[in-house]
Amino acid sequence: GNQVTSDHKLAKRYPQLPFLKNNKIIKEIRTLDDQAQLTTELTVAAVDFIERNRENQFFLYVPHPMPHVPIAVSEKFLGKSEQGLYGDLMMEIDWSVGKIISALEKNKIIDNTLIIFTSDNGPWLNFGNHAGSTGGLREGKGTSFEGGQRVPTVMMWPNVIPAGKIANQLSSSIDILPTISHIVDGNLPKHKIDGVNIMEILKGEKVNPRKEFYYYYKDNNLEAVRKDNWKLILPHTSRSYKGVLPNNEGFPGNYNSITTGLELYNLRRDPGEEYDVIKKYPNIAKELEELAEKARSDMGDNLTGRKGINNRNHGKL
Repeated sequence: GNQVTSDHKLAKRYPQLPFLKNNKIIKEIRTLDDQAQLTTELTVAAVDFIERNRENQFFLYVPHPMPHVPIAVSEKFLGKSEQGLYGDLMMEIDWSVGKIISALEKNKIIDNTLIIFTSDNGPWLNFGNHAGSTGGLREGKGTSFEGGQRVPTVMMWPNVIPAGKIANQLSSSIDILPTISHIVDGNLPKHKIDGVNIMEILKGEKVNPRKEFYYYYKDNNLEAVRKDNWKLILPHTSRSYKGVLPNNEGFPGNYNSITTGLELYNLRRDPGEEYDVIKKYPNIAKELEELAEKARSDMGDNLTGRKGINNRNHGKL
């Protein structure tokens, strides 16, 4: 909650956070009190955008900075949840979603709008009461275990997505691009991309457009592969939250470090990845190893020193 001084070693790496409008800095977020206004300010901007574009097709992206640490909440929700600051800010984010949906309803465009609510990764568990919960999944943010990679997602599109339906098919946020492109008759790149169109899943159909998934992390490290409900952990070193205590009130605890072997898990029966069954199902492990080798040939793998035939240069601005 305290600003670093200009001569602090972190000052250059973490400058004052600019708040921009039309690519112009209109203010800086300097304190936690400043940060506490962000959820409300972004919600007001989102509603204003909807009002101004109700006659047009639009894409609205609202990436709330919280619940990523450091966390803060406005006065109107402070203490309201009786579940601490983290509970308060989740109430405020829920309020934000409600305001955006109300704006869509008010302008009579709710039925023609696909709403996607999701997250980028699992909780940063060593922040204790300023982190979330994995609901029993293994590990958290910064790992290729399910607690780091699997996130909740809620989608709403009246008369298209069946209300209240749970979809258990494998899908990923990288599938959002080709799905939206399909909906709006857009043009995807001619080269191969990672995502697949999951529109059939959204409609409630029992199909599996994605059967495989590659857990690439850090600097192009292939740390695991999945096919259907089977997941093969590949040998790698990972942070771990086990065996160490988290800290609280915005301060992080320590990490542990683990090195995995070749491990096989059945995510349908064992979503917490507690029981390595590689000795019981060696043929399945071999099949997933072949899948990993296919990925390495295609996209490379720094863990094994491989360069893929389809590696492309990074995009540049």
